[in-house]
Amino acid sequence: MAKRILVVEDNDLNRKLFCDVLRAGGFEVEPVADGEAVLNAARAFTPDLVIMDIQLPGVSGVDLIVAMRRDAGLADTPVLAVTAYAGKGDEERIRDAGANGYLSKPVSIGPFMAAVKNLVG
Repeated sequence: MAKRILVVEDNDLNRKLFCDVLRAGGFEVEPVADGEAVLNAARAFTPDLVIMDIQLPGVSGVDLIVAMRRDAGLADTPVLAVTAYAGKGDEERIRDAGANGYLSKPVSIGPFMAAVKNLVG
């Protein structure tokens, strides 16, 4: 059974790239562009991993990670944060919110897939 990955990314090109690379790697993928739809999409899709953009319109990926950690059905789902935020302290703040992994954009495919495989086993 293919591992299921929810890809939360508002940028169309990044979302397509992540989904294409993951599908090529044998994963089942559900893309989400709207941050407001993330929690419902995650509950419906029951992913093995969530790839979370941090800069989303209308809602912060950090807030979504915190909300996932408070949701009984999603609390144990690993989250890989992928963000253009790469300032001092940002990784720590994102990990403190509950992210299991962190990559800064621009993302190279090798490290991206390594991080994904590390989190989904």
